[in-house]
Amino acid sequence: MVPPPVGPRAAASRSPDARVVRGSAALKVVLAGDIDAAEWQAWREALAGALPEAQWLTLEEAGRQDDDVPVAVVANPPPGCLAPFGRLRLIQSLWAGVDRLLADQTLPAGVPIARMVDPAMSAAMAETALWATLALHRGFFAYQRRQREGVWRQHRQRRADEVAVLVLGRGEMGRAVAERLRPLDYRVTTWGRDGPDLAPLLSGHEIVINLLPLTGQTRGLLDARFFAAMRPGSALVNLGRGGHVVDDDLLAALDRGHLRDAVLDVFHTEPLPASHRFWTHERVTMLPHAAALTDHRSAAGVVAANLRALRDGRPLAHLVDRARGY
Repeated sequence: MVPPPVGPRAAASRSPDARVVRGSAALKVVLAGDIDAAEWQAWREALAGALPEAQWLTLEEAGRQDDDVPVAVVANPPPGCLAPFGRLRLIQSLWAGVDRLLADQTLPAGVPIARMVDPAMSAAMAETALWATLALHRGFFAYQRRQREGVWRQHRQRRADEVAVLVLGRGEMGRAVAERLRPLDYRVTTWGRDGPDLAPLLSGHEIVINLLPLTGQTRGLLDARFFAAMRPGSALVNLGRGGHVVDDDLLAALDRGHLRDAVLDVFHTEPLPASHRFWTHERVTMLPHAAALTDHRSAAGVVAANLRALRDGRPLAHLVDRARGY
């Protein structure tokens, strides 16, 4: 979707007279993504405020440029839309996940890709993981079910140091979650793809929180074998990607009582189709991909820092390894 104009400040940032701090021509940046007009307006205002010396161009505006457009700032851009820009020097994603971006076979080869690593987003993810962990530890989802049934019944209250939590993923998000849980005395273990055999860890933990990147190796990782290895009566919190989970296998594990709860923020198809059983399953708690929304204010600062680094010839941050998929 083409970003709309956003008023005088954005117009000024696109002025031909705009100059970078060192006096060279203004850095030209094309914006591309599959988000609605209001969202683009918020992004464009935030980005122009964080880097006013740049020219922020729509796809249409950039396509009329005869000279160099070295940067694309993207949010799940339509496949093929970056192919015409043969002199790109950086593709900066506004999202933390880049699986959809890397799936575009027309993406210019050899151009560095940077993903969004925003401390505010990591903090929000840690808050959601803490909420889910507390609710599962204290049985609050079970109390919610009892409320719907009209049943007044207390269950045993346990201490946090009796609850073992396994965090899948040792990146920025995984570390933020582990750091938020440990001070509350939860027994937290983290696991990465280069770690030990996963099955023994699954059997030793009550809550499993998935924050892995979605790659060819991790797609479908949370399947029947994975759930069978989890401790009976344990719970899954999926904050990674919908593609990590084999939905039918998860539903089967919940139906037979092997898993007691699933907290899901991400799905294969979003919005989730109305006919999907996750909507009505009593042991599934859903969020609409809202565990950690990007904060325009802080994320714009992250983008501005990377674009200034590119302009000044300094190392870029948070570069994606295309071969690994993140």
